[in-house]
Amino acid sequence: MPLYEYACDADGTVIELMRPADRADDPVEDPEGKGRRFVRRLSTFAAQSGKTGAAGLPIRGCPCGDPNGPCSN
Repeated sequence: MPLYEYACDADGTVIELMRPADRADDPVEDPEGKGRRFVRRLSTFAAQSGKTGAAGLPIRGCPCGDPNGPCSN
């Protein structure tokens, strides 16, 4: 089951919910019962910058994703 992120329109609170894909855009009940409205947002699960990945470890392989890199691009 996919994990989705939802953000509150008013205060920016972000929550994560596991839901079936066909219910991803359904209304989300405020888990704290404050009546806030949450909308689905695009989430990212990892980021890379420079020569280290998200965990601070060196990136191996090629930027194209080929672990045997380098590529000709």
